[in-house]
Parts: sequence; C-alpha cells; structure tokens
Amino acid sequence: MLLERIYDEDLAQASYLIGCQAKGQAVVVDARRDIQVYQDLAAKNGMKIVAVTETHIHADYLSGTRELAAATDAAIFVSGEGGADWQYEFEAERLLDQSTITLGNITVTALHTPGHTPEHLSFLVTDGAFSDKPGFLLSGDFVFSGDLGRPDLLDEAAGGTDTRFAGAHDLFLSLKNKFLTLPDYIQIYPGHGAGSACGKALGAIPSSTVGYERNFAWWGHYLESNDEAGFVEALLDGQPDAHAYFGRMKRENRQGPAIIGKRTPLTELATDDVAAALAADAIGVVDTRHHTLVHEGTVAGALNIPAGTKAASYGAWAVDPETDQRPLVLLAPDSKSATEMWDHLIRVGIDKVAGYITSLDGLPLYVPRTISPAELAGFDAALLLDVRNKTEHTAGHVPGSEQLSAGRVLWNTNTLPANGVIVSYCQSGVRNSVAASALRRAGFNIVELEGSYSGWANWKQLQNA
Repeated sequence: MLLERIYDEDLAQASYLIGCQAKGQAVVVDARRDIQVYQDLAAKNGMKIVAVTETHIHADYLSGTRELAAATDAAIFVSGEGGADWQYEFEAERLLDQSTITLGNITVTALHTPGHTPEHLSFLVTDGAFSDKPGFLLSGDFVFSGDLGRPDLLDEAAGGTDTRFAGAHDLFLSLKNKFLTLPDYIQIYPGHGAGSACGKALGAIPSSTVGYERNFAWWGHYLESNDEAGFVEALLDGQPDAHAYFGRMKRENRQGPAIIGKRTPLTELATDDVAAALAADAIGVVDTRHHTLVHEGTVAGALNIPAGTKAASYGAWAVDPETDQRPLVLLAPDSKSATEMWDHLIRVGIDKVAGYITSLDGLPLYVPRTISPAELAGFDAALLLDVRNKTEHTAGHVPGSEQLSAGRVLWNTNTLPANGVIVSYCQSGVRNSVAASALRRAGFNIVELEGSYSGWANWKQLQNA
C-alpha cells in the first residue's frame, strides 16, 4: 500500500493519496484545485486515480474533488450523512457510516464523525495485503495532532446561530463512541497542521496515534472522566477569528466548485494595455511583492497579496470574487512566479487572472501613506484599526484601537467610518498591508502604522526607558 501526504503550507492543509500497488489504482482524499501534484504522484508510482473523496464540506479552501475527477474520469464519493441540511448538491456516490471504497487489497471505510460539521467523515484504512485489521485513520478536521476541529465555524461562516454547542456535543460523542473505540496503534493522519484556523492549537507533527492523543491531548482527561460540560467549555474557549471568506467556501463546496479544466498559460501583458484597462476600471492589479517594497510605490488601487506561503489566505482576504468580477493582473518577476501565485489563488476560488506584468513602468503609481509611532500620538484619526485576531488584541494593543481581523475587514466595511482617516496596524505589517490595500481599493482613506504593533511597542518601550 502507498499512503502519501500532500501538504499545502499556505492553508496548512493536508490531502492524501492512497494507492494499491498490486492493482495500480489510487484514491485521493481532500484534494485542492491545482491538481497536477496528484496526477504527477500517481504517474510516478504507475497508478491511475480511480476515486476521489473528501472528509466534509470544507470552509477554508475550495475543494478539488470535482476538478480531479473531471481530469482523471475518477468516481466521486462524498458524505451522505448530516441530515437534509448538509447534503452535497452535485452528482456523486454517497458514503454513509461504514460505507467502503475498495482498491485491490485496500479497504477505505467511512466513519461518521460529526462535530466540526454535521456530515463529517473520517476514513479508516485497512491494507489487506498486510493485515485484516485497520491501521490508519484519515481524520480530516475531526482529530488533529494535539487538538480537535472547531465546532463553531457554522456560526462564524455559514450563518448558523449557536450551532457550536450542538457541534461540541457531537464532537464529544464522536470521540467517545468512534475514536476512542479504536486500537491505540491506529495511526492518525489529520487534514490540517499548525497555522490552520480550523482549530486553536493544532500541532505541527504530521501524524499521531489514537493512543498518543487519548493519553496526552488536552481533551483526554475530559473524556476519561466523562466530563462533557468541561470539555465543551474548554473546546469553545479561545477559538481564533474565522475568516469571512469561509462562508463563500462553504456555499461553493456544497454546490460543487466550478471546474476550471486545462488552464491556458499566463502571458506577459504590455503595460500600455494594462494602463488602458486600469483607466477603464476593467481590471485589478495584484502586487505580489513584500509590503516594504510596496510602500516605496505601487500601482494606484493595487492589492498587496505577497507571494509565498500565505498567498491563498491573503488573496481570500483581499478579493471577493462574488462581488468583484474584474480579472486580475499579477505583478510578478517572471512567468513561473506568476503561475505559482495563480495556483494559490485558485485554491480559494479566485480564478480570473488575465496575465502578468514584470514592471511598473508606464503605470499610474501611488505611494501608500504611513505614519510613525511618534506621529500617531498627535494624529487626528477617525479610527485606529487593529487587524490582528481577537486574542492578539486582548494580549496587548495600541490604546484606543478597535479590533477587526484582516480576514474580515472587506466584509464589514459598513462598520468603518466613511469619512476621515483610518490608521491601521497588525503585528509586523504584512497582514496590515493586505487589509489596507483592500480597504483603499474599496474607497477608504487608509494610513498604515510603520512597524505596526511591534514597532509601536518598541517605540513605547524606548519612551519609558
């Protein structure tokens, strides 16, 4: 049996390829939309992808299940659990508790493990060539290394009201009646790692075991003493802010994400053509450079979505493709870099990229306004905006600031002052540059605090020395 983990550092998301070497067949679990990595892995091992499935209706990224199935002619399997309100709306074979997918000697058994979401499945894997007993569990967003999937995302991202309490109850029962009934030797492969917003304290370790989690995870003693009330209170306390784009992901993943098909390679665009399109407000420009370079000058109205490990997350904070249909032009050093950025953007459903440019020459330029910590004290701001998470703000903030996380600002502009200057900051400046660029594009007058909170705290310490 082949079991390969494909990890996306951007979204801290893991997908898996399980393959039967004897039959040359494979199933992919929780695929992302840039699917070449799965096709390459299957080809490398002489396998054909014959099935694709997913653990649940995801909130943090757009599923590649339909994309991969369309490219490989594989069968699609999705959860049929969760009740009428949580059924997928596209054609696929439904999996219920104890349903199986078979690949030669390999059996993948679905376990209904609600809590994070009502329809959530985990997949118990048995390598029949080695043993007739299961040895692995793909736990999705049910059990992570050292943590559990948060049960409050339906409230935060799907319009629910107090569903977190029912979800926490279901999670307790899923642990008690499913997870803890498994042998301690079962190896656990979760759907996310450290950095994901799907839990509050996810470990960076890529796998665990039932026994290790039973004995050492924070929740173990609550299950051992059957203390559901204590478990629910501890589980719901301190969950991170949910990004606003999660609601769009939930809707599109349930309906069935659009299939992109074979993508035409991005071409480099003439800056004259880009300037004309900008003048007509027909495109948007994405500056993929570090925010310190953006602060030296960028395209007027450009979004700052820095290339690197968080490009998809930042892109989903700054672009809402449901309300803004203009195609994007990427400022990137070369074709390879532009294509890599596009790969990240399609993971969150930002598909319309018209091409790329490598220079700002000939384009209308703008230098984003900044203010030093020393100047801030006497500055007349309509709002001092902290775009960090609630927990960060609680731990320490610039006096007089109000908190609204960067992943939510674009969806809460009605709470911001339409007139006057908004001074914004994050911890170091990266998240703030993303949020500030999105708010400028939306028409707000934004000034960024130099050095953000870290810079202000250092300045304050010097003043008090």
